[in-house]
Amino acid sequence: MQTQSERLAPPEKHFVNGHPLDGPVPNGMKTALLALGCFWGAEKAFWQREGVWVTAVGYAAGTTEHPTYKEVCSGRTGHAEVVRVVFDPQVVSYSEILKLFFESHDPTQGMRQGGDVGTQYRSGIYVEGDAQRREAEAARDAYQKKLTEAGFGKITTEILPAPTFYFAEDYHQQYLAKNPDGYCGHGGTGVVCPVGLKT
Repeated sequence: MQTQSERLAPPEKHFVNGHPLDGPVPNGMKTALLALGCFWGAEKAFWQREGVWVTAVGYAAGTTEHPTYKEVCSGRTGHAEVVRVVFDPQVVSYSEILKLFFESHDPTQGMRQGGDVGTQYRSGIYVEGDAQRREAEAARDAYQKKLTEAGFGKITTEILPAPTFYFAEDYHQQYLAKNPDGYCGHGGTGVVCPVGLKT
């Protein structure tokens, strides 16, 4: 498949908070890379969270370099639609980010999310290092117990080492801020994820 030969350059600033979309970021920030269906609604859930410095949408975990939206939607590149979340761990923990992730979609649906069907809509957590992996696996297992009790099936979320992140096209970035009445197919299970809870 023909793909772009060069990396897509993102907009300079986040449409909502004005922070640089591609860095630099303040010292001490951490990054989470997450797939939870259509990235328009997914990104909005995270940019609204206190402690999140900046968000961006893009493509990851596929087999081609510099994919376009059209190519990803073809299902032949293997990429998932993802949100890159840069956050301040002094304000919001990785576990709290995972809680928001799990509660913002139905992680049992496989290669779909609601009416959005295809490999690009799968659920995924792409971890940076062993600590993130342990937290992701613990959150998944804890949420599975609650989902099973509520009558849901097995979580299909893939947990993999963070792959290369490719920025999506400009018009996808902060889409629901630019298009307040735009499509958002997001909806969770209604089951509370028992991680990241303040004591």
